Formats: sequence, structure tokens, C-alpha cells
Amino acid sequence: MKNKWLQIALSVLSLGLAVLLVVYLPQIVRTLTGKPVSWAEIGAVFGTLRFGEVALMTALWLMSLLAYTFVLTNSLPGLNNLQGLTLNAAGSAVSNLLPFGGAVGVALSFAMARGWGFGNRAIVVMTLVSGIWNTLFRFVLPAIGIIALLSAGVAPNGTVAKAGWTGAISILVLCAIVAVALYWDRAATVLGRVLDGITRLLRLRIGASQAFQRLRTDTAGVVRTRWPGLSLGMIFFLGFQWAIMAACMHATGAWPGLAQSIAVFALSRVLTSAVITPSGAGIMESGVAALLITAFAVPEAPAIATALLFGFWTYTIEIPFGGLALGAWALLRRRNGRNTDAQSPSAISKAPQ
Repeated sequence: MKNKWLQIALSVLSLGLAVLLVVYLPQIVRTLTGKPVSWAEIGAVFGTLRFGEVALMTALWLMSLLAYTFVLTNSLPGLNNLQGLTLNAAGSAVSNLLPFGGAVGVALSFAMARGWGFGNRAIVVMTLVSGIWNTLFRFVLPAIGIIALLSAGVAPNGTVAKAGWTGAISILVLCAIVAVALYWDRAATVLGRVLDGITRLLRLRIGASQAFQRLRTDTAGVVRTRWPGLSLGMIFFLGFQWAIMAACMHATGAWPGLAQSIAVFALSRVLTSAVITPSGAGIMESGVAALLITAFAVPEAPAIATALLFGFWTYTIEIPFGGLALGAWALLRRRNGRNTDAQSPSAISKAPQ
């Protein structure tokens, strides 16, 4: 990936694939579900959207962006919410344009945070802590989706329900163990031994416990003092994103029920991890539409319209918004640089002796 032209070629191919997946979404859904649908039918659903519904989605989207700033401000003490919003918007725009945009987003975050006076060490800790919390909650979401469906009695039989409960509880327990180990020294030691045992069993030449201890050393201060703020920030961020999906479902006539909407939302967040396209674009929409149609008997056109509308609010709109944020940051940085030069000692006349 060090070859610039290779990066450009992969980015173009990845974006092209995302566009193709969206363009041929009706055909993909027909292949997955066996039910035909046309763009004309999907367009007719979009034509029923009212101004109030779009305004509600806009407000929920803005609230989700604001909620995530608390994850960043808690992982980088001294960062304010406006700076956190700028970091999040600019990083998301880069990640949404490149197949491996996360690395570029981190580099951009470094540049922006350093420009605000933060040191490399603090920025590294912010990157690690925010990444850990995002990963933990990404694992928790599928368990919540399974529990929501089981609580609603969607499981076809007792065997499936038992397997679902076992899987969901196992995921939650695993995430709890990792979270506690990040906070508590004794738990970290035990987890390190378990990881070493697993690597020996698999014959992997990896110092798992040492790597985990280094991670704890880097993040211990922030995790121990700011985990409530980090967790609440992620909960509200994901809560507002689910609310966006719920608003999309109601607006398009695809509402399948509360538990079902949580399960669909959980799947959508998991599918964004598919790195073959930027942020899983096209893949997420296909999966969401297929689940709504096959599992919850939602009509084809409203299901696809919901997937596309939700993709717009969680992917497409972040690109121009992030571009504006990045442009504003660059403009202010340039202006501040000019002001600094204008006030430099060489530009100020010496007082008469």
C-alpha cells in the first residue's frame, strides 16, 4: 500500500464497485430474495417523503454527530466539542472515500490535533481509546439485536432461541471481560494468560499478553477516569443512529416493529466493516434490504428505499459535510499562520533607544 498509484487505483475500483452495487441494487435484491422490484417503484416511495420527515432525519443526524464528539473529547482531554466535531467529520469524509480510509483518517486527525497544540502521545491515546470503544460497541450490537428478536418471540423454535441466547450472552460476556481487563490490573493479568494459552494452542508466534499490557499502559489513564463519558457518548451516538433508521422506516412504510428495527440496525453497523468498499457502501444497503424483505416481510420497494435513505444519512452526506469541515479548518489554520507571521519579531519595528 506504499505505492501511491496502487492506492489510487484501489480507491477508484472500490468507489466504482460501491456505485455499481447501488445502481444494481434492485437486481441484487432480486437475486437474494427472488422478488423483483424496479427503480420506478423505489422512486415512487421517495416521492411520498414529507418535509417534516426529512427535517426530523436531519435533526437526528446532527444529534448523532454531536453525541460522538463526547467520545473524542473524553479520549483526548482538552479537546472541545467543536474540535471533536471537525475531527469526526473530516475523518469520516476520508474514510467514506477510500477503501482503507481509516489509516488516512488517523493521519488527518494527527495533523489537525497537532495544529491545535496537542502532543503526539495524547493523540495516539485518543486514537487507541476511541478505536477500542468503537470496536467494543460494534461487537455488542449484534448481541443486542439477537436479544431484541428473542424477546419479541421471533425465533422459530426453542432450539434456535436457545442458540441465540447462548451466542448473545457469550458476546456480551466477552466484551465485559475485555472492558474490565482494560480497567482492572488483576483481570488484565488473567486475560493475558488466557491469550497466551490460546496463541500457544494455535501455535502462533505472538506475545499476546505483552501486546495487551502495552495497550493498557497506553490507555490506562483515560480508560480509568473517563470510561463513563466514553460509554455514554457511544450509547447516545448509536441511539441517534438507530432513531434515524426508525425514522427512515416510518417515512417509507417499512416499519417492521421495534425489536426487528434494532436487529436491522445492528446488521447495518456490522456490514459497514466490509472493507471491499468504503464503509461497506452498497453492501450495507443490500444486506438491510434483504433482511427486511426475507425475515420481516417488508415490501421490496419500501425496504430498498429505507436502506438507501439510511445509507444517505450515515454515509453519503458525511462526505460533503466533512469536506466543508476540513476546508474550514484549513482556512482558519492558514489565517492563523498569517496572523502569526504578521506579529513575528522581525515584522515589528524596534523601539528607539
